[in-house]
Amino acid sequence: MTDQPATLHDALASLAAIGEESRLRLYVLLAEAELAVSELVTILGQSQPRVSRHLKLLLEAGLVERRREGAWAFFLAPEKGASAALARAILARLDLNDKVLAADRARLAEVRAARAAQAQKYFAEHAPVWDETRRLHAPEAEVEAAILAAALEGAPRWRRLLDIGCGAGRMLELLAPQAESALGVDLSAAMLGVARARVEQAGLRNVQLRQGDIYALPVEPGSVDLAVVHQVLHYLDNPARALREAARALAPGGRLIVVDFAPHHCEMLREKHQHRRLGFAAEEVADHLRQAGLEPLSHRDLAPGDSAGDDKLTVSLWLARDPRQAIHQADQ
Repeated sequence: MTDQPATLHDALASLAAIGEESRLRLYVLLAEAELAVSELVTILGQSQPRVSRHLKLLLEAGLVERRREGAWAFFLAPEKGASAALARAILARLDLNDKVLAADRARLAEVRAARAAQAQKYFAEHAPVWDETRRLHAPEAEVEAAILAAALEGAPRWRRLLDIGCGAGRMLELLAPQAESALGVDLSAAMLGVARARVEQAGLRNVQLRQGDIYALPVEPGSVDLAVVHQVLHYLDNPARALREAARALAPGGRLIVVDFAPHHCEMLREKHQHRRLGFAAEEVADHLRQAGLEPLSHRDLAPGDSAGDDKLTVSLWLARDPRQAIHQADQ
C-alpha cells in the first residue's frame, strides 16, 4: 500500500519544519539512525535546549518519532506516512557530500563507533561468563526448547542456518545439528573466539564463524533457510534495519526467529550492560517484520521463574517467514 498524498496543510508544515538548517541536519541524521538527544547534541555541537526545540518542531510536523524509555528519549525519522514521504523525497535530492552534512555524518560515525567500542569492550570482558549472565534473566532450558520447537515447525532440517549476532555460539550449538551448513556472524572478535571454542568442543564440523556487521551481513541475498536473531535487538540503534537485513538473507519460504525481552524497567541493563532498548512490545516487532516483507507466524512470551529475583524479565519469541514460495527444501 502506498502512502496517501499530503494535504496542503501537512505539506506546508513539513516544509516549514525541515526548511531550517539545524532541523534539516537533524532529519538527515535521524533518517540514518535512532539517536538520543545527548548524541545529537554531540554531533551538532549545539546546546541541549536548542536541539530539543528543533526536535519538538520536527515531532509536531510528523517528520520524526520519539520513543521514551525511562529517563531516556530516542528519535528516528519514520519511513511511512505522507509527511515522511515528502521529507524523504527532499533527502533523496540532497548532496550528502555537502561540507556540513558530511561533517555531521562523520561525527555520527564517531558516535556509532564509540557505541560499538563500548559494546565490544563489554563483550570482551564478559565473554567467558556470557552464558551464565544470560541465565540470570530467564529460564534458559525453557527458552531453548521454545526456540527449537519454532525452528522445527517449518522443516526438520535446513540447508543453511544463519545465527545473526551469534555471541558465544549457544544457538549454533542448539540448531546447527539440524542444518547442512551453518554460519555465525558477530561483530566482536572476543565473542567469536568463545563461539569457536564451543563449536569445536561440540564437534560441529558444519559451522563457520565470521566477523561482520549486522546491518550488512556477509551472506548472499536469498541464501538462508533459517535465520536466528537471539538477544541482539536490544543492543541496536536501529532494530528495524537489522530485521530488514535479516529478511534480505532469507530464501523464498525461509524463516526467521527473533528472541528478545518483553518491555521491562531494569535500567541497570542499560547503565551497566549497554542495552539500548528495555525490551520490545509484541506488535512493535511484528510491525518491523511486516515492513521487512515477512509474514509473522507466531509470538510467544516465556515468563521468568519464581527464583528470578527482583529483575524479572520475560523472554519473547517471534516466528516469521518469507512469503515467497519455496523453490527447494532440504532433504527430509
